[in-house]
Amino acid sequence: MERKDFLRGLGLVGLGSLAIPMINSCSKDNEDSSSGSGTDSSTDSGSGGSSGSCTVTPSETAGPFPTKVPASLVSSNIVSDRTGVAFTMKIYIKNTNASCAALAGALVDVWHCDKDGYYSEYGGTSMQQADFTSVHFLRGRQTTDTNGLVLFTSIFPGWYQGRATHIHVHIYNASGKSLLVTQIAFPEGTGSAVALVNASTANGYTKGLNGYTYNATDNVFSDSVSEEMSTITGSVADGYVLTHTINVAG
Repeated sequence: MERKDFLRGLGLVGLGSLAIPMINSCSKDNEDSSSGSGTDSSTDSGSGGSSGSCTVTPSETAGPFPTKVPASLVSSNIVSDRTGVAFTMKIYIKNTNASCAALAGALVDVWHCDKDGYYSEYGGTSMQQADFTSVHFLRGRQTTDTNGLVLFTSIFPGWYQGRATHIHVHIYNASGKSLLVTQIAFPEGTGSAVALVNASTANGYTKGLNGYTYNATDNVFSDSVSEEMSTITGSVADGYVLTHTINVAG
């Protein structure tokens, strides 16, 4: 059995080390897992989320911080009161049951942590001491258009111990049936958006990359990163745009 699958079965995917407590950080383990119905000169590379084959994108854990009532968060601008580098998500949904044609009318939920590594709707625990249980930042739902596209305005995600930078996505069909829970990976390396944003102390990203977990050793992405990799363009000054395609069996 793959280590990732084994850990996922235990609810431990993404736990960087059992010996290191996750204080003041968000994580994908051990929290209440309530479920809910101009271009930079980087070395960024990515397929835009598609490997070129018409196969379903790998499923991943929703983690311990899924949106509790996603239907109440229908919004394309999910910034709320969070600050950071401007960030736009362009996510395309395709249907493997129709030769990967665009899937219109699908419900797409996204959520991610803020620049400091915190999630809304949770907190007050040893895993995330900062209490954001009563707010709903960086979470939203949109419906795909005729091109299978949803757009979200956000801020560039931060990171936390044991995980590479990532975005969570849950896709439903028009009637609300769950089709896929997955995650989106970010290109890394010198000059990448991840490196440049996390060096941007002027925008409040104060941790740098000291202690950062890269995709190659991330327990979610280490065996599937090529199928979950996004394309990112832009700059710290002008903001970044993520483009990604997710294939589902619609």
